Amino acid sequence: MRIAVTGATGKLGRAVVERLRTSGHFVIALDIVGARGPGFTQVDFTDYGQTVDALFGINDRHDGLDAVVHLAAAPAGGILPDSQTFHNNMSATFNVFQAARRAGIKNIVYASSETVLGIPFETPPPYIPVDEEYDTRPESIYSLTKHLEEQLAIKLVRWDPELSITGLRFSNVMDVADYAAFPSYDADARLRSWNLWGYIDARDGAQAVERALLRNVPGFEAFIIAASDTTMSRSSASLAAEVFPTVTVTKELGETETMLSIDKARRLLGFEPEHSWRNHVQA
Repeated sequence: MRIAVTGATGKLGRAVVERLRTSGHFVIALDIVGARGPGFTQVDFTDYGQTVDALFGINDRHDGLDAVVHLAAAPAGGILPDSQTFHNNMSATFNVFQAARRAGIKNIVYASSETVLGIPFETPPPYIPVDEEYDTRPESIYSLTKHLEEQLAIKLVRWDPELSITGLRFSNVMDVADYAAFPSYDADARLRSWNLWGYIDARDGAQAVERALLRNVPGFEAFIIAASDTTMSRSSASLAAEVFPTVTVTKELGETETMLSIDKARRLLGFEPEHSWRNHVQA
């Protein structure tokens, strides 16, 4: 496929570009920051004119696309003031979705967020493991934009029955270098309880992106994308019992099994995490 990746210079974006190119896809890397190089173009996605122009065609880069992977965003709250987080992320996502529709691109995969599940879980989750079956519970402006982006996608696919938009609710994205800190989390179960001790290796995030692109089923679907294990050496059952004693655990948890359910992604995307921090750092 001919694929544009927005946010291509970010932690997840770099892994996505590498995987898609290795798989043989033609990839145009787009971002507001980045060095000049083959296949890269600098684009400000809060500017609709730049966005639509970049997706229709870029001299010496491409003259049409089959799909868009939209990762460009302020990646968390607090990086920008709340109002700027909202306007930046919401405008960029609307612009990319709308420009793709105008360009006739019917396959969009984009970064939603685990935060729509109610993260940080200062209010306990409804059950463990959490999944895609309960309504979104945004607890921050950043998360609110992710909720609204999903709502936007739902309405757009209703207007266009051929359009496929997949929202990947990525957990905390990690590179190998990030894993050195993981053993220190064992000192206090609450250090990482804010997202049920979840994470996703950037390379596995890229796998999920490619599988969503290949699925390309019209309509909107959201998927939790997380590693198959937690950030902790302790058992998942003991963590849940200590920190969330009043929350119902709906299944028998594996020793260090993720509490961010990836069953739907496994079932519909064929997603299976291949990387764990345990392969890089001794607890």
